[in-house]
Amino acid sequence: MAVLAALGFSKPLLARLALTARANGTTVEAELLASGEVEENAYYGAMARMLRLPFVSEIDPHQVVTTPLLDTQLHRPTLLRIAHRHRPQEAAIVPEAARLSEIAAALMTMPALGRNLAVTTPSAVRRAVWKAGEDRRVRETTNSLFEQKPAFSARVVLSGAQGFYGGILLAAIIVCFGALPFETLYCLHVALSFTYFASLILRIVALARRKFMAVPRKSLSQTVGPLPRYTVMVALYREAGMAEQLLRGLERLDWPASLLDIKLVCEADDRETIEALRALGPGPQFEIVEVPAYGPRTKPKALTYALAAARGEFLAIYDAEDRPHPQQLREAYQHFRNAPPELGCLQAPLIITNVGQSWLSALFSLEYSGLFRGLLPMLGRTRMPLPLGGTSNHFRTAALIAAGGWDPYNVTEDADMGIRLYRLGYRSDVIQRQTLEDAPVSVPVWVSQRTRWFKGWVQTWLVLMRDPRRLIRDMGLVPFLILQLLVGGMLVSALLHPLILVFLGVGAIALLEAPANEVSAQALSLFILDSVNIVGSYLTFLGLGIGSMIDHEKQLLGRRWVAVPLYWLMISYAAWRAVLELYRKPFFWSKTPHTPRTDMKGK
Repeated sequence: MAVLAALGFSKPLLARLALTARANGTTVEAELLASGEVEENAYYGAMARMLRLPFVSEIDPHQVVTTPLLDTQLHRPTLLRIAHRHRPQEAAIVPEAARLSEIAAALMTMPALGRNLAVTTPSAVRRAVWKAGEDRRVRETTNSLFEQKPAFSARVVLSGAQGFYGGILLAAIIVCFGALPFETLYCLHVALSFTYFASLILRIVALARRKFMAVPRKSLSQTVGPLPRYTVMVALYREAGMAEQLLRGLERLDWPASLLDIKLVCEADDRETIEALRALGPGPQFEIVEVPAYGPRTKPKALTYALAAARGEFLAIYDAEDRPHPQQLREAYQHFRNAPPELGCLQAPLIITNVGQSWLSALFSLEYSGLFRGLLPMLGRTRMPLPLGGTSNHFRTAALIAAGGWDPYNVTEDADMGIRLYRLGYRSDVIQRQTLEDAPVSVPVWVSQRTRWFKGWVQTWLVLMRDPRRLIRDMGLVPFLILQLLVGGMLVSALLHPLILVFLGVGAIALLEAPANEVSAQALSLFILDSVNIVGSYLTFLGLGIGSMIDHEKQLLGRRWVAVPLYWLMISYAAWRAVLELYRKPFFWSKTPHTPRTDMKGK
């Protein structure tokens, strides 16, 4: 306090900051720098003058002496060695107010210490360290999961064993078709219909639980003791137009700024987005991380690159268009605090706000409602594997690091991470405070996004099924079967939906043309099963979605639900497109464009 007063800060300001620091478990200095009352350069420049040392506002990364511990400076910047070309090596320090008197006394006693010493800022150290180690770091990011945990990596699309057995199965089907075409077709029809029906049962169970076991909204209890540091990461690419809306949304998070570590993760060559963010003057809790152009240009690679510098005990992921509930971090922390350490992740519900904009956004909203407020809560409460949504995931940072970070080669990294955490002994659950998003309203944009999702789900399923016996050992038999219905069943349902419609139509024609006494029990049973599959799919889709909506959403939805059959055919088209794209360009990331909401500008 005395040092800060000597630097010129008023006693009332310091007294107010002292109260805040006591409540947050931080220091007066940390609260001062997070408050916006002083600029970082001005603060550390004043320290340099007090110590009679030169001040360095920017450090040339090419002159940074790289050591094995260099990346520790991303977590707690304290000292960086600078190798000048024509003069002795210099040490740039980030002094703390609590130790300033000690440093001053040492310099007075031993003047030689100050000859090659300079003062700099935490941000300057981080910028230099990010740049100095970027080549090494991006290579490690791209390759570490594949090299250290190859069983979890999607870098190899199809293993040798999978290709071998898949080829045998395909050859067997072709031979059987040649020898016994009608019998083979009948057996395939039975197998596919029962697979489709098994996937449907899971959603019927979720619908029943949603209807008869509704969970009341939980209130937040008063937090006892100081809060931990929370890291928030947002991967951005060509999102200059979303910069203002994003920053305003993140600034509304109900968490002390001094304990927030917000990383805006951008591709280094996306200068338009980076400059748009800088022009808004984000507060000291924000840091722009530039990811070098290397390897697959995917969101999971960017997030894993920034994970090396995550300073929070907990970590949340958002997308550029997200507007999270201000108290979402507090609810997640309360849930983590009251749960055992095996709880590794929490998923917040995603709610679509442009329901009434088009039939496509209405059905997208219906789908999200059923998933995030119907199916995922059931999976969380029953301790089953939970394929995460792509945003609003809250992790224990230690669990995320133990899992190896996100897979740079999996284009649906969220589902992959949720299942991988389960395999490693962690569990996932849901919270209730939502994140608001807008759905695509253009069919080409929707198809492109959905194709990427399906491609990633196929990648995830192939990774899981490289060694089914090990997967059962990791998860247990029941979770294994549920996972097959969740991922495998969902893929089969999407791919085969048009075929089931064909089976249903052919069966209806055959039943109408055949005399009643000549209709076989087998044919009638298959027709009933196909009818249940189609009608049941639509009804559970509507029941889970509409049943999870509030009255306002239902009003906006109107009668657009009648387009569900068309929506399902579009889903099937995207699934088949994904299979082809997986063969041609497996790691291509199709970017979904976003448009800021007009009602969010200036807020």
